[in-house]
Amino acid sequence: MALPALSLVLGGAASGKSAYAEGLVRAAPGARVYIATAEGFDDEMRAKIAAHRAARAQGGWRTVEAPLDLAGALAGITVEDVVLLDCATLWLSNVMLAGQDWRDAAKGLMAALAACPAPVVMVSNETGQGVVPENKLARGFRAAQGGLNQQLAAEAGFVAVVMAGLPLVLKGVAP
Repeated sequence: MALPALSLVLGGAASGKSAYAEGLVRAAPGARVYIATAEGFDDEMRAKIAAHRAARAQGGWRTVEAPLDLAGALAGITVEDVVLLDCATLWLSNVMLAGQDWRDAAKGLMAALAACPAPVVMVSNETGQGVVPENKLARGFRAAQGGLNQQLAAEAGFVAVVMAGLPLVLKGVAP
């Protein structure tokens, strides 16, 4: 079964969501493109990004680093590609920390996803299952992430949540 235009893979930190999403993309026909949103603000994160970049290069992925401009990254995708966008959570954090309005940025992202000629598998964190955060910034981020996830899920043809490495289909049929 082919991937729908948009698939959303949700999960908590270290849940296995990225590995599951990578498997979906690897099983689909097309040139694999990895749109990465992480930025290396410290030595540990820079090392993690370098290791991921090297592993993807060996696996035949083309990596596009787009911590803020997902619309621009998606504009460079062709019909021959299949895309893994990892992850919406880091992108949203980058947008908010840059002082941008997340709602406007999300509208631009949704338009870019709708215009993308290739299937996109997007990874995002489910942040609403924990305790209420103690500070305003964290509560605002949690609310924004929930709103973004709801928009993505509404447009996605396939949605799964991954817990302990096990996917649970919430919408559509697993490809």
